[in-house]
Amino acid sequence: MNLFAKLQAEAAAGRPVRAGLIGAGKFGSMFLAQAPTTPGLEVSAIADLAPERARAALTTVGWDAGRAARTAIITSGAELAARDDVDVVIEATGDPEAGILHARAAIAGGKHIVMVNVEADVLAGPLLAAEARAAGLVYSMAYGDQPALVAELVDWARACGFRVVAAGKGTRYQPRYHRLTPDEVWDHYGIGANEAGAAGMNSQMFTSFMDGTKSAIEAAAIANACDLKAPSKGLSFPPCGVDELAQVLRPASRGGMLEDSGMVEVIAAEQRDGRPVERDLRWGVYVVIEAPSDYAAACFKQYGLKTDDSGRFAALYRPCHLIGLELGISVLSAALRGEATGSARAFNGDVMAVAKRDLAAGETLDGEGGYCLWGKLAPAAAALARGALPIGLARGAVLLRSIKAGEVVTWQDVEIDPDRPAVLARREMEARFAPGEESVAR
Repeated sequence: MNLFAKLQAEAAAGRPVRAGLIGAGKFGSMFLAQAPTTPGLEVSAIADLAPERARAALTTVGWDAGRAARTAIITSGAELAARDDVDVVIEATGDPEAGILHARAAIAGGKHIVMVNVEADVLAGPLLAAEARAAGLVYSMAYGDQPALVAELVDWARACGFRVVAAGKGTRYQPRYHRLTPDEVWDHYGIGANEAGAAGMNSQMFTSFMDGTKSAIEAAAIANACDLKAPSKGLSFPPCGVDELAQVLRPASRGGMLEDSGMVEVIAAEQRDGRPVERDLRWGVYVVIEAPSDYAAACFKQYGLKTDDSGRFAALYRPCHLIGLELGISVLSAALRGEATGSARAFNGDVMAVAKRDLAAGETLDGEGGYCLWGKLAPAAAALARGALPIGLARGAVLLRSIKAGEVVTWQDVEIDPDRPAVLARREMEARFAPGEESVAR
């Protein structure tokens, strides 16, 4: 609870924390909005393939001309990672291949990494985190995004001596959303395509939020950072409000819906018939814990925790997340404490590419949030056993055979360059962190 005090001490000594941002989209812009009001935190450089977008972002978030002039704006993330005036690299491109390249460039440049790019984290996070640790650097999830906030709750629970039964986030969900495409997505957000375009909203990204892919990716990141298990049949998205968390998210053997204790799960903010869930957690995160003793269970009741009907399971939750507005916590934690706000340490969860519709041989896949595929969470061991193609590598792959709607796409089903850096990193990660093998991260 002294992060701000540490920052002020370093600033007073003439050692501000210097961040470099790669990717000036919505998440990055929200971070930029807070930097001027965090004394002792500086943004030395911004890298974006469209420099004019970065400059526009600075204007949009209210930077004055003098501050903007002091910040270098470049096009190369690798160049940013090599700069002497950067202590922490923030990777916020959302492109898994770029994320891997930038993380490795940061490590080579002796910089800590805050990986906003959860797509890259799920594709090769355990490997990147291990490489950073070997170099004496921090590889961190992004505070403000839901996976890091879940990791904080899980860490709190375990440090208090509680068993973590379930952890995850909320979202808006219906089974039919798995077939959603960018042509239809804005109907579900209540805005027109022109309005969304004018606001800089990416239709493919917002489709991923709705079609289940982003939830699967974030759940996999949580499983890998918190050493939790992925459901064998994928996410169930049970409709559940905050007052029902402890009742619903407990093992089936104890009257709940989980196949085991220690699982990740995403809860839905709507009933399957479209009615809203009372006191939903659409924007928030949660952890369900189990009392280790009768005494602790009695304390749950005495101090007002919402429990299940047995009194043994209780839930804590946070109703919102502020994404980039909170990102400074990760940057400062890495620079001043040498600690990550969550970091991949195991390969427990993976995200398989699944066909949204019948796909023909010869089609080029468009990846996350597109017209072809959605991402389904799976235990990593099961995904590897069936040779499932990770959703993070699907964009640009060409189908070698026709695939039916709902079918998992495998490595053997596609033509993909085996020498792509992301493919090589993924294969290396699989070899080092395959489930059942003792990993160097543990």
